[in-house]
Amino acid sequence: MHDGLAQSSVAGAAGPMHHRGMTNTDPVAVPAIVDAVIRSRRSVRAFLPTPVPRAVVAELLDVARSAPSNSNTQPWFVHVLAGEPKRHLCEALRRSHEADALPPSAHFPAELPQDCASRQADFGVRYYGALGIDRADAAARARQSGRNFAFFDAPVGLIFTIDRGLTRHSWADFGMFLQTLMIAARARGLDTCPQVSFVRHEPVIADLLDLPQGRTVVCGMSLGHADPEAPVNRLRMPRAAVGEFAVFRGL
Repeated sequence: MHDGLAQSSVAGAAGPMHHRGMTNTDPVAVPAIVDAVIRSRRSVRAFLPTPVPRAVVAELLDVARSAPSNSNTQPWFVHVLAGEPKRHLCEALRRSHEADALPPSAHFPAELPQDCASRQADFGVRYYGALGIDRADAAARARQSGRNFAFFDAPVGLIFTIDRGLTRHSWADFGMFLQTLMIAARARGLDTCPQVSFVRHEPVIADLLDLPQGRTVVCGMSLGHADPEAPVNRLRMPRAAVGEFAVFRGL
C-alpha cells in the first residue's frame, strides 16, 4: 500500500468495455454495457475502507482525459489524495466547517426556477429521510454536511481546480471531464460522489495544496467502494422523463 493507494487490481464491472480497444462490435451488446454502466452510477455517501490501487486511479484519469474540450484546451487539473495527505486536509476542512466562519458558497441563485426548486425539495425529503434526520434538526444536518469533508470515508479524495479566468465554456468542458471520470470508475466497479461543498473552503484547500495563484476549486470527489449496508446508499433519485426536458423538431 502506498499512501492508501493499494497496488492490487480492481475487477472491472463492464467486461470487454474495460479494455482500451473496444473489440466487441455487437450493436446490441455494446450499448447495453455502456447504458448499464451509466445508469448504475449514483452519488455514494458512505464508503468502505477498501483501498483503491494508485494504478487504477491513474487509469481512470487516463480515460477521463479523452473528454472533449473547446479547442482542445483541457482546462482540468486534479489533486489526488489518500493516506496521510488526505487525513491532513480532512482535519483542516473539519475545523473550517465547524468554525463556520467562511462566507457561504451559493450553490444556486436566490430564486431557483420552479421545476428545479421542486426537485431540490424532493431531494431533501428523500436524502434526510434515508439518514433518519428531521429536516428541522439543523445540528444533525450540519453534522451530515460535515461528512463531505471526510470524503464520506472513501479511501481516495480528489480536488479539481481550474484557472479562474476561464469562462463558462471551459466549465462545461470540466463537467464533461468529471462525468467521463465517474463513468470510467463505475465501469471498474468503483463508486464516486462529486461534491461542490468543498468550494466554500477554498482558502483552506489553497493553503494546504499550495494552489497556484489564479486557480479556483471546481469541486471535490470521493472515490472508492460503496458500503452496501449504509441506508443512504440505497437512495435512488428519480429523473425527469425525456418528454419533460426535450423538444424534437424535424425528427
